[in-house]
Amino acid sequence: MKTLNLVGPGAVDLADRLVPRLDGRVATVETLPETAARDTDAGAAYGLSADGSWIGAGDGHTLSDLLDSLVPDFDYALTAGFDAARLPTVAIGDAAADALVTLPDADAALDPVLDAAADVEPRVTLESLVQRAKTSPLAERSGAIATFTGRVRVKDSENDARTTQLAFEKYEGVAADRMRTIREELEARDGVFEVLMHHRTGVLREGEDIVFVVVLAGHRTEAFRAVEDGINRLKDEVPIFKKESTEEAEFWIHERP
Repeated sequence: MKTLNLVGPGAVDLADRLVPRLDGRVATVETLPETAARDTDAGAAYGLSADGSWIGAGDGHTLSDLLDSLVPDFDYALTAGFDAARLPTVAIGDAAADALVTLPDADAALDPVLDAAADVEPRVTLESLVQRAKTSPLAERSGAIATFTGRVRVKDSENDARTTQLAFEKYEGVAADRMRTIREELEARDGVFEVLMHHRTGVLREGEDIVFVVVLAGHRTEAFRAVEDGINRLKDEVPIFKKESTEEAEFWIHERP
């Protein structure tokens, strides 16, 4: 699922204009005033339009949690009014200095936004990868799905300085080719039917997920071995660079004193 965060005056109107121009199902998440909150037995209210766009209101979710929950079912999510969100951003006026695209107003031409959306890296979750594995043509021959999730560790030992964030950068093109090679070689093994991998980039903070490996296999032994080999090869062979920030220092991981 690709996500675009729309900020500035008219962000909701811009989202309404974008929905019919995007190819696939679109979820829209808006900031709402406190007076819009409603008490329901289910704790949330949802709406789905005929064109597949979605809007919900409720409680108990962070924005990140909510977006992750939408990933398996939607092709795009448009967030409107979340000025501080760490998401690919489209700014209206001078609402954000580091936006992918800046529009003069909410009625501007949409082509620059659609072009930028084409290059946005999809948001991927472990659940969405598992769902993809379950829809494999070979799923009926599978008796096992094994997974690995790597996450941001705050401390390696009790006396370590706390890690505040990790920043990841990919060697574009090369990283994708290496991951494809690893997947193909693992899938060539007897009893391994599908291997899915995803490594997030950008800034990730405490407890956030970094990398996923999912293996669909005939039996648990093949699945576990392929998961372990997959993550080990990804870390050894794929050019993804990590910068760590702690309470005391900031360094690329290979430069740590």
